[in-house]
Order: sequence, then structure tokens, then C-alpha cells
Amino acid sequence: MSHRSARLLLPLGTIALVAIFTFAHATQIAANSYNPLGTFRSPWTVVFTILLVMSGYAVGLPDLPRSRMSAAGLGLVSFALAVVGVSVFQSVVGSTLLPRAVMLGVGLTIPPWSVLVWHTQSDVAQRSARRVTFVGRNEDRVTLSTELNLHPDPPALVTSYLSAREAAKDDGLLREVVEQDTSVIVLGLDAQDDPRVVSQAASLHQTGVQIRTLSLFTEEYLGKLPVADLERVALLFDVGELHRLRYQRSKRVADIVVSLLAMPVLLVVAAPVWLMNLVSSRGPLFYRQERIGKAGEPFTIYKFRSMTVSDDTSWTVEGDDRITPVGRFLRRSHLDELPQLLNIFRGDLSLVGPRPEQTTYVEELREKIPFYDVRHLVRPGLTGWAQVRYAYGSDTHDALEKLQYDLYYLRRQSIATDLMIVVRTLRAVLRGTGR
Repeated sequence: MSHRSARLLLPLGTIALVAIFTFAHATQIAANSYNPLGTFRSPWTVVFTILLVMSGYAVGLPDLPRSRMSAAGLGLVSFALAVVGVSVFQSVVGSTLLPRAVMLGVGLTIPPWSVLVWHTQSDVAQRSARRVTFVGRNEDRVTLSTELNLHPDPPALVTSYLSAREAAKDDGLLREVVEQDTSVIVLGLDAQDDPRVVSQAASLHQTGVQIRTLSLFTEEYLGKLPVADLERVALLFDVGELHRLRYQRSKRVADIVVSLLAMPVLLVVAAPVWLMNLVSSRGPLFYRQERIGKAGEPFTIYKFRSMTVSDDTSWTVEGDDRITPVGRFLRRSHLDELPQLLNIFRGDLSLVGPRPEQTTYVEELREKIPFYDVRHLVRPGLTGWAQVRYAYGSDTHDALEKLQYDLYYLRRQSIATDLMIVVRTLRAVLRGTGR
């Protein structure tokens, strides 16, 4: 299937869905069967279909989404826009609304149809539209290729590589892009410093080839900011909790409301957890530990105890012997996190934000990882972008990886981003994935 054919699937399928539900309503559901093409409803069906196709195109389907969930969400948004649009038209002329059955049927099927078309488009894109030529150091290319290949649904593939010298010599980059049918060129730091490479990249950019620095490509396609490529001035972006008062207040109100609504769950769960821990490993119900919060201020975090009582404060690793059988269940189900509702209500934590680390680890990480303290600009969270995108960390290398996702979150902090992270967290909990 060609790239253009994949794009045509969405409007053609949308038209077909509206037609199917319209005829089904006319011949099967309506009390008195009628001809859907010969009634006063038919013009509004056509208007609704046109608006639905146009809104799907406007929100970026099927090219824009990076995941099945975002494709489904944009499909739902396009449906909502079409409903609002046709309602405005009908309110102006005073006509009857479209049949509810048609609206309900289309509303339920547009999101999965958008996902199906996105998946087809994504397969086509992997074969042709997102072929990457990397120009720079080979070690950077290897790292980038590895991270892309680890992705369950790779958003791009590094299909060719040139050093900065090879790209600069005799228009090497121009030839490589034509031969490899490249659509995205990624420039490492040394390639960006070579005017001959930049000149060729500028020429290719005018033909429709995307040009990305390694930092921008990593942010756009992998959802993190690479610390190795950052200068301190690059961190001077607006942070929602610092620079947008409306977001700051809305997030805090949401934290308080959610923590209060969920508090009864904590009270119900506490008694059986205490009994299970009493049998499995004697000790206190709650685990208390000092963590570093917003502005570097320490606070006490609360969890249900999931490990044996010990003075050992080393990193928790996969299959850690200190974790009790009951604790393993609590961690897998994430029930051990419930007492942090108290921290959220008090203002130590937010629902979404960078996960807080222990005081001793923070001192160590500050010395080893550049810009580590940037994550303390905002209130830490019960869950975060690093938690839904990266495995459970157990050493300094993992802390560096998680910091890159935290920086990405800080740059994109918004209500929509927070909701997306909450949805992904709930999905992980329901699947039983965790540490």
C-alpha cells in the first residue's frame, strides 16, 4: 500500500461509517422505515460527514499521532468538533438534529477506526516516510539506533550513517539522502559545526526533507531531552508550575480533590495490608523515608511497608531479597503507593511530577549528573513521565535516563500532558506491570 493510499483510508472509512449507521437507522431502528436519501435529514448527514472528514484532517489524522492512544483521542476530538459544527449550523436554521443512533454509532467507531488507519499509516511510515540518515559520531548513532529499536513500535529507523567528514566531502550528504530515500536527517554536534554539512542540509530542507539536531530528534521521537547535548541556556524554558499561574492553581486543586476522593480507598485497604504484613514480616504498617521535594526541601514520604525491617538503604533492584512476598504483591499492584495520598493532600507531592529521591542519593546524583537539580523546580509526583516511559531505576545510569524524561516533562508541563500520564499509569496498573 502506498503512502497516499494509507492517508485516503481515513476519509473513505469515515464516509462509509456514517452511511452504514444512517441506513441502519433508517431501515432497522426507526419506528417507521424511511428512505435516508429522501428526507429532510439527508442534507444534515452530508454536512456532518463533510465536517467529520475535515476535522479529522485538521487534528492531524492519521499522520500526527505517535501512539494508538493518541490516535483514538484525536479521532474522538474530530468527532466532537463535527458534532459541535453541525449543531451550530442547525441552531442557526432551526432544523432537527441528526438521529441519536447515528451519532452514537459514529462516536463509538471513529476512535478505533482512527487507530486502525494510524497503524496502517505507521507501518507505511516505517518503510518509507521516517527513514533517518544520521550525521555525526558513530557512538551517538549506535546509541540512537539502540533506543529506537528498543521501542515496541519504533517511530523511526536509522537506515544510513555518515561521519561529518564524509557528509561534507563532495556533497556526500546530498548523494546519501537521494540514494537512501531519506526523509529525516539527524545532525550530531560535530555535524552542526561544519558549514559544508549545514549548507547541504539547508538545500535538502527546501525539498521537504526534515532536518533535526540530535537533541530535537530525541525530544520529538523518544520523549526525552538528552542531557549530554544541553547547555544551561537550553534549560531556560517556561515551566508550568513556575510561569503559568492558572496551571499551577488548577493542578493543586486537582491534587486536593483527587486525594480526598481516594482517601476512603486507603482506609479500606489499610486493615488487610496490616494483617498480611503481620503474617509475612512483622514490622510497622507504614514505611517512612526522607525524600527531596520542590526547591530541594526534604519531606517524609509514606508507603505501605513492602520490605523487611532493615538499615540497608541501597538501591532497590529487580528481585531484591529484602522485598517480602506480601510486599511483592503490593509493589506489583502499586497498592504500596496509596499512603502517598497523605503527601499529596499536604502538598509534599502532586499526582504527576518527577519521582522524589532519597536525600543521600540526591547528594550523589548532584555531583555526577549535570542539571540534576532542575527536576526540583516543581513539586515531585506520585507518578511521572519517566515512570511511564522508563523501567524502574536502580543505579546512577538509570537516574540519568530518568532525568532526561523529567526534563522533557518540565518543558511540556500542561493539564493535557498530566492527564495523558495519569491514563498511561492507570493502564500500567491494570496490566499489572510494575516494579
